[in-house]
Amino acid sequence: MNTNEKVCILSGPCNNAGAPDFCNNKCPYFVPLHGADGGGGMVARANIPADYRLATLSNSPVREEQERAYRLLDKYVTTFNRQFEDGAKQIKSLYLFSPPGTGKTYTASALANEYLTRHYLGSRYRGKNALERPAFFLSFNRWHSQFHAFNRRNVPEHIGGPAADAYYTAHETAKAVPFLVIDDIGVRHASEAFNMDVLDLVDARVSNLLPTVYTSNVPIDTLSSLYDDRVFDRVRDLCLPIEFEGGSKRGIR
Repeated sequence: MNTNEKVCILSGPCNNAGAPDFCNNKCPYFVPLHGADGGGGMVARANIPADYRLATLSNSPVREEQERAYRLLDKYVTTFNRQFEDGAKQIKSLYLFSPPGTGKTYTASALANEYLTRHYLGSRYRGKNALERPAFFLSFNRWHSQFHAFNRRNVPEHIGGPAADAYYTAHETAKAVPFLVIDDIGVRHASEAFNMDVLDLVDARVSNLLPTVYTSNVPIDTLSSLYDDRVFDRVRDLCLPIEFEGGSKRGIR
């Protein structure tokens, strides 16, 4: 019988991983996280790129190269249990930056997965229902492209309509989800209209004390030249910047 330990995000902490009688598509843990067919559930709703849907800090291919950053991140994920504590100290937001190809997106995806699994297991342990979507991955570049797709002149409705729907659905989801990754912020200049949507998103998360992990190819101070100063101020004031070191590691997985 085929088992699911290689396709389940819980295989690390699970005592039954690889056991044919338990580690299958009928597992009561696997189905909520991955769906009955392995392609849905909470993991799919988190919108994490397919290549990174099983990413964790422990299996990261850049863990050794980014040893300093990962020491901080190992401590950081222990604060995720604060989500269950009334009046607990806020979970910190992070700003991961470096030139391209050093493992930032993989790491941010791993952090989202860590939050998601801790939320799911912690909810079950406490006898609570887990949220449908405790974490969400927003590709900032794709979101910006969707904005342009329905704001160009003479754009056909069959293109602009779906782009607008996807854009605003992502916007509202990102504003409210408990844990958010914003990947690749700072890749290009923004129009005034897009700037206002970015400000609305960032301000909503700041106002509601919701943790956000940003990844970027530029240092945090550079954001002031790309976006509204109010966006820069909110990101800078509430984020812990963590610089990733070295050259590109793309293609090593």
